[in-house]
Amino acid sequence: MERIPILQMGEFLLVTIQVDMHDRLAMTLQDDLTNRIVQISARGVLIDISALEIVDSFIGRILGNIAKMSQVLDAETVVVGMQPAVAITLVELGLSLTGIRTALNVEKGMARLRASLAASARENTDGHSEV
Repeated sequence: MERIPILQMGEFLLVTIQVDMHDRLAMTLQDDLTNRIVQISARGVLIDISALEIVDSFIGRILGNIAKMSQVLDAETVVVGMQPAVAITLVELGLSLTGIRTALNVEKGMARLRASLAASARENTDGHSEV
């Protein structure tokens, strides 16, 4: 069965989608990713979709589901490398991708995850608890 590699970078997971996504592959990625988040107690997930030229409503919903599941598992999701045509399509389909943060590229996405992790650590040391 075809799978998308999930790489670990410290407390983060990096997913680079280099193939055309079909529904079964998207569902497998969702399952694999949530399992890996739990296995390593990941704090962040970066999904690089720069190679995707087309994102249909199902794939868009899967990305949204991944972000929601990650959040429940205490990990933030950042999607990077979105092509302008993909962004236009998602807006035209009415998909807001709630809960997904975006960045232009992997470097900026990783910086965003690191900043979020640092902010979370500051909140915890200031005596504020997260829900």
